[in-house]
Amino acid sequence: MTFTLFYDGSCPLCVAEMDQLRALNRAESLKFEDILAPDFKSRFPDIDPMEASRILHGKLTDGTLLLGLDVTHKAWSLVGKKRWIGLLRLPVIRWFADKAYLFFARNRYKISYLFTGRSKCEPCQNGVCSIAEEKPDNHKN
Repeated sequence: MTFTLFYDGSCPLCVAEMDQLRALNRAESLKFEDILAPDFKSRFPDIDPMEASRILHGKLTDGTLLLGLDVTHKAWSLVGKKRWIGLLRLPVIRWFADKAYLFFARNRYKISYLFTGRSKCEPCQNGVCSIAEEKPDNHKN
């Protein structure tokens, strides 16, 4: 099974999480796609980059689309880490966690600035942000 994550490559916190997942992706069950890549729309015509920017998207091999924290939970489950995220999917907690996630997604650049000192990655060149220069293979599958 392959799970494709569609993430915002201009968001420092998003990129940092994808880097963590890449490092743990030993079984190669995760695939990473930057929604800002120049050829994204032609390669993934079924994924609206604007909607994927509003809420994290992930797609299972069978085409099932997951959104938001369901994506986060699935990705971390596949690498066998952060099992506590499963608690955020429990019925009583789910509603609150999803609202908190949407708040984060809407404000991710401001939150990134608070944690990293960067609101966005430096301007991209050839679909790769400058963080990739600091961390090779940052935006590659």
